[in-house]
Amino acid sequence: MNKLKIYALTLVFSGFMASCKEQLDVQNPNQPSSPALKTETGLISFGEGFYITGFRDVKYYDGVPGYFWSGAIGNHELMGDVIGTDIANVFINQIGAPNQVTLDDGTILVNPNSPSKQIDFLRITANVNSTGFQNSTYYEWAYMYNLNNAANTLLANIDATTFSGEADTKKGVLKAWAYWWKGYAYSHIGSMYYAGIINDKANGEVLNGTNGNYVTKEAIIAESNKNFDAAATILGSLTASADYTATMTGLIPSFNRVGKGGILTPAMWVRNINTMKARNILVNTRVSAMTDAQWASILTLTNSGILASDLVFTGRSNAAGDFLSPTAGTVSAKTTGANNTYKISERLIQDFKTGDLRFSNNFVQRSSPYIGETSRGNAFFTRFNLINRGASGSEGSASVITYSNTNAGGYELYLASSYEENQLMKAEALIYTSKIEEGLALIDEVRKAQGAGLTAVAGTSLSLDAAKEELRRERRIGLLFRALSFYDARRWGLLETGRTKAVALSRTGVVSTNATISYGYLDYWDVPDNEIAYNPPVAGSAATKNPKTN
Repeated sequence: MNKLKIYALTLVFSGFMASCKEQLDVQNPNQPSSPALKTETGLISFGEGFYITGFRDVKYYDGVPGYFWSGAIGNHELMGDVIGTDIANVFINQIGAPNQVTLDDGTILVNPNSPSKQIDFLRITANVNSTGFQNSTYYEWAYMYNLNNAANTLLANIDATTFSGEADTKKGVLKAWAYWWKGYAYSHIGSMYYAGIINDKANGEVLNGTNGNYVTKEAIIAESNKNFDAAATILGSLTASADYTATMTGLIPSFNRVGKGGILTPAMWVRNINTMKARNILVNTRVSAMTDAQWASILTLTNSGILASDLVFTGRSNAAGDFLSPTAGTVSAKTTGANNTYKISERLIQDFKTGDLRFSNNFVQRSSPYIGETSRGNAFFTRFNLINRGASGSEGSASVITYSNTNAGGYELYLASSYEENQLMKAEALIYTSKIEEGLALIDEVRKAQGAGLTAVAGTSLSLDAAKEELRRERRIGLLFRALSFYDARRWGLLETGRTKAVALSRTGVVSTNATISYGYLDYWDVPDNEIAYNPPVAGSAATKNPKTN
């Protein structure tokens, strides 16, 4: 049995709704007092298991969309309109069905589902406790609080454990590891849900391992930054000594220590944190509401963010599929080919510029459009497939980024921030603070790094609006499948205003090039009713339901 799978057997349940065991098969095989968590090797092994705790170990997620990186994140990419689907499992087709699509000839394709508007669907059908494990909105919450609890458990046991060698270094690495993943978990919660819970107690330390004090999404993002800062402070006191490297080697599985993944030095790790903190600002603020101070903060953070040569936190599948199944563990894998769960959106394809090698290296036009089950949606029709660059004879150009490879270990999944994201956030801050040419140069830099083969846009005297359009397109393409598309659609206002001049197909495959898509998606999801039912808000809690309506 693979090492990571063995360690997964010792992981604790998050405790975020321990009373809900009747509906959702949650398990708590270990309490924080377990003897396995009182030794150096046991703690390191437990820390390595975060990859399972946070991204795979919530039970009963439907096997069609999959676990965190294919299912929960699939919701992001559906609402970000880079993929579509007519698969009905866990209501994913309804998650990504716009309110309506108006074609060039004036034909209006309404959402054929019932309820016909996503906000109503979420509140009437999906996000109710009786729906149980079919509640699409529950899973990201569950995974991230599972991860947070594991981090709490690790922190609760470090100081009471005896370490060999450079004991302070090893303790520091483990504490930084826990705080990093707590910051990460809160970042996801605060960027997706209208409210959340701040919990620093491990399951078993308090009744049910949680509390009923709900706080605003803004407070959750502040807690994310607080934990990131705690990790950075510790890392600032560490060096990449032999014991530092050995501890990190124990925490990061070998199959995640390839390519851009590996043993981050303390300085690299701090730069990863800075990029994540910049993301926390950017994705949770409407562009129209960004202040000069916020743009300045993003510039400060990204100027100290990930470098092109830095290692980052990545995920890779292995033959056993312990962490990520090669053929089903990511949105990319679930989109590859003609008959998979997800289909490539026509709006993504139209965002590629003519001559972009990233398009020709990764997509192919179908012999006939995919129309599918039209009673399940109005925007998943497509003429294009994502190519599996892991298939024999389909290797493509090695100098161009690959969006799909379903061989074990073939696809590099960015779990957190990346160099490209850092540079594009910096570019956006520059463009919006009247430094257009500097921002465009960074867009060119990202395109060059990914082998796009496009002519530079810096130095071409683009207007502010044209520069913003280059940025918009590049974030869609250069950060594809990195769980950012929905955040961007939200902050750009597309959920309310819709997308105009869009490419869309009719139900018979006729192509419109000037369609209008009215999305109408809920911008921040309500707290899952599965949580509310068993952990009701205490007096003084923040609102758990987004006031937004249709």
